[in-house]
Amino acid sequence: MEVKNGLMSDNGYSYPSQEMLMNIFASSCVESVAKKLQVSTSEAYRRMKAVELFRDVVFPCYETLHSQSREIATEDIMMAMDVRESKLNNSQR
Repeated sequence: MEVKNGLMSDNGYSYPSQEMLMNIFASSCVESVAKKLQVSTSEAYRRMKAVELFRDVVFPCYETLHSQSREIATEDIMMAMDVRESKLNNSQR
């Protein structure tokens, strides 16, 4: 299998690599969280990045989160974000 420009090619058909699929999923998570919180995607991304959700939750749990409904995955991510933000806020007091 050949990889070129992030796309894997097999039998003449090109499709996204696993890394690209995970990044697309992460982007859709940001959009879902922003919609649920009624904030901009920039604000949702900033908050998720600040508590390292991508490194610790979204990417490591990709297979599990990706297999859930959008609503459940969004709720799980928001719950993790709330817990991490709360801990961060408590440690800054």
